Amino acid sequence: MKTLNKLFTFLIMLLVGMANAQEFVYGDALPDAPELAARGQHKVGVRTLQFIHKNQPDILNAKDGKAPLYDRDLTVEVWYPAEIDPNDTDLITYNEVMGTAGDTTRPLIPFTFKGRATRNARIKSSNESYPLVVVSHGYVGSRYLMTYLTENLASKGYIVAAIDHKESTFRDAANFTSTLINRSPDIRFVLESMRSTEGDAAFFKGSLDADNMAIVGYSMGGYGVLNVAGGAYSKAFNQGFKQFSGGSDLLSPLVEDNPEFKPVPEGLKAVVAMAPWGKERMVWSAESLRGLKVPTFFLAGDQDDISGYEKGIKAIYEEAVFTERFLLTYANARHNIAPNPPPAEAMQPGLHFDEYYRYAEPNWDQRRINNINQHFITAFLDWKLKGVDTQSYFAEPDEKGLMKGFKPRTFLGLTLRQNHASK
Repeated sequence: MKTLNKLFTFLIMLLVGMANAQEFVYGDALPDAPELAARGQHKVGVRTLQFIHKNQPDILNAKDGKAPLYDRDLTVEVWYPAEIDPNDTDLITYNEVMGTAGDTTRPLIPFTFKGRATRNARIKSSNESYPLVVVSHGYVGSRYLMTYLTENLASKGYIVAAIDHKESTFRDAANFTSTLINRSPDIRFVLESMRSTEGDAAFFKGSLDADNMAIVGYSMGGYGVLNVAGGAYSKAFNQGFKQFSGGSDLLSPLVEDNPEFKPVPEGLKAVVAMAPWGKERMVWSAESLRGLKVPTFFLAGDQDDISGYEKGIKAIYEEAVFTERFLLTYANARHNIAPNPPPAEAMQPGLHFDEYYRYAEPNWDQRRINNINQHFITAFLDWKLKGVDTQSYFAEPDEKGLMKGFKPRTFLGLTLRQNHASK
């Protein structure tokens, strides 16, 4: 009888423990997460802003190489340090879709997932303003593609603005030419708009540090952020674009040696390029990459079959000789080293396989990748935007193979390279 009572008591305690266990949410730290993956000291608020970039060329309706103008509306989700009542829950539900607009084999399917933020909370007052980080998704994607990172950075004292790039999201995907010409201008416009004291961005007036900004881009977002930071597109790519787009010259302002090419935005101090697309398609030449002078952190899988590795991402890293740069490589990873983990809905039988493989990696736990990204991106941005001494997190492993910030036996499958700018 005593044995049965003990067993019953054990089962009750087990059930209570399970009930009290914290629900895993994208971005939560796993037991083997490196040190800087942990969320910061701040609670996180989130709000949706609307910006309109007026009188932009509408390449989707161009004829004979000439494009009419249209107002390009951009939805931007912003995460930030917030004042939240300790008794309030910080769980939020994000509304997303899987599938791709216009693709009959991949219809749009709504789903939801949870995050740790509070909608429209008050921004946390501080004696110091918060650096701005602008995030650009891939093609196709959305502003919610990397919430594990956007929430995490906001909890550490950043204002993080993620863009829904019009004609490039799951919901409104259109011809690729729109993404090619609009990605860089979209990022630049949102940087400018977030610094505004009018309209939706006025909410952040007095709290945003425009002298210390970073841009983060994944895939086509990487294509965009490198251009904004001075990596002009090549003349050869521009010629190819003209043929691809029926003679359009709309890419020319973003190309090397064009006097219309805009300077690097003032206050831009760091770039994170995650699996940036384009080098294998002649988007950049060694000459055009000479203009990239903002410290840049590249992240890549060495089996990337979308952007390419040896002749793609690694080649950009090696040729951008006039900037301080870092390259974190995931061994045996392909292209998906940036997104959230796959949603549960993507695992339902009968769906197109790529609904799952839009997020998942074949040889890595996506939650593990998320934690590693949080760790290194935090170290990089704290160093470059806040002046925190985190440089040692980029040092070589010691003689025992231990990497600073990583638990013993966990720094595996990763290679970290760095180069200083040539003079």
